[in-house]
Amino acid sequence: MTPGTLSAQILDYANRADPYPLYAELRKTPVMREDDGTYLVSSYHAVRSLANDPRLSQDPRNRPPGYTHPGQSEEDTGLPPSFILTDPPEHDRLRATANRPFGPPHSPRFLEDLRAELATVVAELIDAFEGKDEIDIVDAFAYPLPVTAICKVLGVPHEDEPRFHGWADAVASGIDPQHGGIGQEKSQQGRRELGAYLADLIDAKRRRPGPGLLSALAPETGPGGSMTPADLVATAVLLLVAGHETTVNLITNATLTLLRHPDVLERFQKDAELTVPLVEEVLRYEPPVQFVPINVTLADIDIDDVTIPKGAPVWLMIAAANRDPLRFEDPDRFDPAREDNEHLGFYTGIHYCFGAPLARIEAQLALRELFRRVKSFRLLEERPSYRANAVLRGPRHLRVAIEGLTD
Repeated sequence: MTPGTLSAQILDYANRADPYPLYAELRKTPVMREDDGTYLVSSYHAVRSLANDPRLSQDPRNRPPGYTHPGQSEEDTGLPPSFILTDPPEHDRLRATANRPFGPPHSPRFLEDLRAELATVVAELIDAFEGKDEIDIVDAFAYPLPVTAICKVLGVPHEDEPRFHGWADAVASGIDPQHGGIGQEKSQQGRRELGAYLADLIDAKRRRPGPGLLSALAPETGPGGSMTPADLVATAVLLLVAGHETTVNLITNATLTLLRHPDVLERFQKDAELTVPLVEEVLRYEPPVQFVPINVTLADIDIDDVTIPKGAPVWLMIAAANRDPLRFEDPDRFDPAREDNEHLGFYTGIHYCFGAPLARIEAQLALRELFRRVKSFRLLEERPSYRANAVLRGPRHLRVAIEGLTD
């Protein structure tokens, strides 16, 4: 391997099932300059440091002229950038406004009150396995749960949930560096269509409020509010797509990892208290977001004896950092009993995953009940097919044989 080809190999679908040898090679040069001037940052210390550095920007408006970049799909859609693609103070204003009805300190009970509803959804999805000897974990479980959850959070009508699969796939493709112009066009079209749907829904919520974030945030777009109507639509698009894409991968990656580690699975089935640390270890070991390729430097930055120049694109390699042996002992071992597991699976800094509390609740409920109620599992494909997206990495399908349910 040569430094100039590592990013291409990481993006190559042939390596999607196991990119970790490439990340290990990448960590030999923790701050690596690619031939096109992009810097790949892979050590835990450097990734964490830069993600918290205000001299690094995720705002595409700071990209060098002519640079085709992930996140560009948010442009030319008639909507402003979502808050994940803005810097302070704009980022802080938008994110703080969105958080008021979502969590502490303004709405400390919102997600906890949702837990019982999500537990019911989990039970119903598993009930539907009855009489089947084979299921696809993605299509039958890992996908419908997060979609239902984020629609409940936003206040999207249940009957509209099936419409989001195509839109979400299209929008999510825009963050993947490998898709280029075609992927950007697909993502822009998906964002326009989803934005138009949500704009109409927000108007309806403004006239007749109901449960969910959209109704709670609609008044913020009035005179003196902290959001414009377009800001709210862009925020809703972000939350709907990000709110389920990553959680689908988290649940699916966790299921596959457990089935590949039967000793851990046996302990998990006997000990419910292992649920929380198990989810955290999956976030370290198989993070649903592998890297963040949407940064650019606003000034020269010195790190690990390298100067990253102003205006340079930077990829922060979360999955590589999460297996850095200088930070985690025996990092390629899956160990839910691992101590001091301060992983970067939900990122860090001001762009720490907005929906992390919801994703944790969903994954904990889903995995605990799935492996409690299904009597036995057997992988039907040792190497399942993966989604094309290199950033949002997870199996596209995960077919398993099962043998009945317990109550």
